[in-house]
Amino acid sequence: MPKHYLLYGSERYALAILRPIQAAIRARGDEAAWFFDGPGAEDLHPDERLLTVQEVRAWKPLAVITSSNAVPHFFPGVKVETFHGFDAGKPRHIYVRGFFDLYCTTGPRDTAQFQAIADKLGHFSVIETGFPKIDPFMRELGGTIPPVRTPPVILYHSTFSPSWSAAETLYEEVKRLSRDGRWRWIVSFHPKMNPETVAKFKALQNAYLSFAENDNILELFGQVDMMCSDTSSALNEFLLTGKPVVTFNNRRPGPQLIDIHDAKDFEPAIERALSRPPELMAAIRAYADAIHPYRDGRSSERVLDAIDTFVARGGRNRRAKPWNLWRKLKIRRRIGYWGPSRIRS
Repeated sequence: MPKHYLLYGSERYALAILRPIQAAIRARGDEAAWFFDGPGAEDLHPDERLLTVQEVRAWKPLAVITSSNAVPHFFPGVKVETFHGFDAGKPRHIYVRGFFDLYCTTGPRDTAQFQAIADKLGHFSVIETGFPKIDPFMRELGGTIPPVRTPPVILYHSTFSPSWSAAETLYEEVKRLSRDGRWRWIVSFHPKMNPETVAKFKALQNAYLSFAENDNILELFGQVDMMCSDTSSALNEFLLTGKPVVTFNNRRPGPQLIDIHDAKDFEPAIERALSRPPELMAAIRAYADAIHPYRDGRSSERVLDAIDTFVARGGRNRRAKPWNLWRKLKIRRRIGYWGPSRIRS
């Protein structure tokens, strides 16, 4: 019989992260279905199956796979987190809330951090798989970095949190630089960005600047020569292309970034990035290998293999998960399910 896998989302970005896993499940002759308790279900394709709570419980998935930081505990199956982005230096990249049996980490840096916590707590396992979201992207990437276009194309992307975002600070510079035609600009924001900020940047659109509505920012990476950002996890995904990133007050700067602290330095930083100095390009390659060494586009297959490995060794960890009563109550209230947790045979 085919194995059943539930793909669980609480935000629209779950579609981009989990669809490559769905493709890998189907390629094995198994079955995938979806459950959403937030935006995203309305964007499912006609061939993608959406289940209710009762249908999920009757379907009895082998595993529930999610990019969220929590998951309904009353769903059957191994609870698996695949993450929703790389560690960008924000203070809360590592969430261990006691919901998951298995964390599928993206690369050596995350694996080391989560394994240290797993060794201490004992109620979850860690297997390094790579990031499923970027499987299609990695297969298309190729081994060489294309030369800079004429004119160069810049992706401007910002996170939504006011304390992390540079969008308002750099607005006037983007406005000025996007009007002389020397460079072309694509602007893309996190879905939760302040609507007033979004409206300001949309109003800048002209022959040299466009505003992108793509849910999956990876779709834009092949169209540009560099990125400008702040402390967004998307910049780490972009660094996997081998192309430079200019950041403003990044919370975890390093040699892989050109980080600035004053808007007047924005233009010269872009000029340096577009010149692609050898020391910068070498630092980008080294950093990419540390966060995601996989270039084969098969991280989704490794997630399924990790689930098989976990189930084959008994499907349990050395300690039980914590009770988590308050968080479980919040999930029940959000979904509107007050029935039993266990499935009767």
